[in-house]
Amino acid sequence: MSEAVTFQRHNNGIAIITIDRPESRNCLSKEVRDGLRQAWQQFENDDEVRVGILTGSGTKAFCAGGDLKAMVESGMKVPPRDFFPLPYDTIELTKPTIAAVNGVAFAGGWMIAQACDLCVASNTAKFAVTEVKVGRSSPWASPLIHMIPQRIMMEILLTGKPITAARAYEIGLVNRICEPKDLLDTAISLAEEILEGAPLSVAAARETVMLATEMGRSAALQAARHASVECYNSEDAQEGPRAFSEKRKPNWQGK
Repeated sequence: MSEAVTFQRHNNGIAIITIDRPESRNCLSKEVRDGLRQAWQQFENDDEVRVGILTGSGTKAFCAGGDLKAMVESGMKVPPRDFFPLPYDTIELTKPTIAAVNGVAFAGGWMIAQACDLCVASNTAKFAVTEVKVGRSSPWASPLIHMIPQRIMMEILLTGKPITAARAYEIGLVNRICEPKDLLDTAISLAEEILEGAPLSVAAARETVMLATEMGRSAALQAARHASVECYNSEDAQEGPRAFSEKRKPNWQGK
């Protein structure tokens, strides 16, 4: 694991991935990109963890974006397809992820927060897609249309101006906001709520959401039914109703 990114197993199947370069506002340098790529792969391959939390060290920045100086020095034009390790895009993941945004999430910082399934933010966090300010582009922002209204997305991308955590919550970009000192606990609490569900049910639920954003109504219904077959045929599908009728906590097996 790169020193720029840490991977920590928390209790009850939670992994905490931290970008640990506060002196550079956790920007997406090569060292950070390599570290994130390794951390996400470790998360996916670790059978003991079911939910991942991504955050940044320090209080000023979750991630301030790409390393613009390095981009200029290298003469980079169109970034390679795999330049950034994005969950569910250039990194294949099958488990839920939560972004815990502790400060500014600008440009590439917004990008990696957006790529996670859920997002919690401290009330001092700020979000911005700043590419128009530096002559770059943000094709990665296209999935935003499934998260926030069109005209709000248009304003964010065309102006490059930051929005507050409260505004991000208001438009549906952020799930929960909290005091800075409570950020990680809030993210862990959300992860624990996910962990209460049967593993195969959680996987099917996540797949249903993804299918619904990418297909028309009829196609999504058909694909989601197919994606749910393994869940319905699992031992947990019998254990859940049994536990409910016996008034006890389910003992999920994930099979």
